[in-house]
Amino acid sequence: MARREELTDEQWAILEPLIPETPRRDDGRGRPELHSNRAVMNGILWVLRTGAAWCDLPDRFPSGTTCFRRFSRWVKSGVLRHILEALAQHLEEVGQINLSECFIDGTFVLAKKGAQRFGKTKRGKGTKLMVIADATGLPLGVHTSSASPHEVTLVEATLDEIVTVGRPERIIGDRAYDSDPLDQRLAAKGIELIAPHKSNRKRAVTQDGRALRRYRRRWKIERLFAWLNAFKRVLTRWERCADHYTGFVHLAFSIILMRRYL
Repeated sequence: MARREELTDEQWAILEPLIPETPRRDDGRGRPELHSNRAVMNGILWVLRTGAAWCDLPDRFPSGTTCFRRFSRWVKSGVLRHILEALAQHLEEVGQINLSECFIDGTFVLAKKGAQRFGKTKRGKGTKLMVIADATGLPLGVHTSSASPHEVTLVEATLDEIVTVGRPERIIGDRAYDSDPLDQRLAAKGIELIAPHKSNRKRAVTQDGRALRRYRRRWKIERLFAWLNAFKRVLTRWERCADHYTGFVHLAFSIILMRRYL
């Protein structure tokens, strides 16, 4: 029986076709890889779930150096994003992704060491993790940025990271997203923005009361963040490279999506 942090046979059957084997060099030089993709992925998942350092990997996994190097290669070549994209698009094809209303929110992630894409806030130096979820709370896209910019300025960049073929019909956010210019830009793309008005709004009320009832279901993206927090490596950012941190989030979201497969 597989341990909790390791892939089951059913999970690996889904992931294996999405992970390419490393091609040999044309000149035949270089050592062949000693460890299978499944063994390495199990090691990466152990780090993702526990939040431990690569050097602390138990002996039942390949070495931390081996797992980190392959993880880094998969991030650079887009393998981890491709896995998330393939899983989401399959669920979209079979009708398990609902784009009629989607939720957006951001969370602050404390960044340790020197890092790319991090900034100062009242809570310290960190990264802003922006996430979009579908009507059922499944992850559709993630964008990492410096924690300094306001969330309303990161909405369109987050929309660009959506991995499904279709695009949201409505985006639901909290008061931070109450912005007439953003509302107009999204409307030009065929997306309705739904957000409660800020208490200091000076212009006339623009939010329809009936549409605003959808805001009551915003707890679904809060639940998604709770699911994500089960993967300890994303709770605090230890990666200097922003793409490595995003890669961990892509992998965590892929594991969440696989629950719909099995």
